[in-house]
Formats: sequence, C-alpha cells, structure tokens
Amino acid sequence: MTDRLDRARSTGILAVLRASSPELALEASEAIIRGGVTGIEVTFSTPDAPAVIRELIARHGDAAYVGAGTVTTAAQAAAAADAGAEFLVSPGTLPHLTRTMLDTGRVVMTGAMTPTEVMSALELGVDVVKIFPASLGGPSYLGALRGPFPDAPLMPTGGVSPDNLAAWFAAGAVAVGAGGDLANGASIAASDWADIEQRAGRFAAALTAARG
Repeated sequence: MTDRLDRARSTGILAVLRASSPELALEASEAIIRGGVTGIEVTFSTPDAPAVIRELIARHGDAAYVGAGTVTTAAQAAAAADAGAEFLVSPGTLPHLTRTMLDTGRVVMTGAMTPTEVMSALELGVDVVKIFPASLGGPSYLGALRGPFPDAPLMPTGGVSPDNLAAWFAAGAVAVGAGGDLANGASIAASDWADIEQRAGRFAAALTAARG
C-alpha cells in the first residue's frame, strides 16, 4: 500500500474540481497546475468528466496526478478507469461500488466520517479513507481518529484552506482534498483564471511550509 500511496503523499493536495462544462474544467485545471498544485480530482458533477481526465493526462502525463471524484456508480468507475484516471474517489463507502472501484486496479479513496465507517472502508481494502465532510470536526477530529486508527491513511476533504493546511498534516493526514477554497466555483464560472492560479499558489506555499 505504501507504494500505491507514494503519488498521493508526494502530491499532498487534490483539487476537487467541479465545473459546468469540460472546457471550464480544463481551463481551471491548467490554472491550478500553473499555481503549483498538481493533484486534480475531476468530479463526475462535471459534464463529460472522463474526457477531461483523458485530456489532462495527455497534456501533462506524470507531471500531474489526475483522477476522478464523486464516483457514485460502477459505470462511472469504469469510465474513469478507461480514461486513465490514476485514482477514484467516492463521497461514501458502499460495499458493492467500492469492490468495483478496487477491481479497476486504481488507487481507491472512499468517504467516511464515523469510526464505524472508517472500519468498514478499511475492511473493504480501500487505499485511502476520505474523511468527509472534514469541516464538521476539524483537525482535532482527525487527530482523535488517529487513536484507534494510527496507521490508517486518512484524507480530510471539506474545510481545508491554506491557513489550516499545516494543522491537518500535523493531525496525521496522508493528503488533503481542497474544494471551494481552491477550485472556487464563482471564479471558475467567471473564467477568472488569475484568481484560481493565485489560490493554488497559496495552497502550494502552505504545503511547502507544512512540510518544513
């Protein structure tokens, strides 16, 4: 599992990308990458998400860590894998869907919030447990989960910002998912790529500082 998580660990931040069109998703991704964040989670709430994933991989290759998010069906998992997604993320942990995601051979990250849900995800064999919505408990909650799950790869998503990034990693995050504070919906809708790039720059700087 360590080898499978090397890319997630080294990337550190996954930008959770939601856009109203493939074109906006691609432009937003490019701005995020220019800003220094190279982990891109293209959610299935974005139209034609597999095409966006395929194009980003064609443009950036190994220089970006590109995967699919908001995977809620087996068909989505298969489509994302066929597009070359390196990782698959689901907001929850449904046994049948999780097994289908695991069968693709991609890195699998599924959502949980309570200790019981974390145990269920780990029992199924996911690579990363996505703590979502992490804003409900903050870094202190992630730290508390470290008590019963000291070795579990946990990725908080929701409520992550440059200001608290160091606290999440200090609490034991293997990586973080960053949504609105990074891939800001209003800025994407307005095609304000300078703002998106600046947001990514702040996240990238915060990650460098957190890693000392």
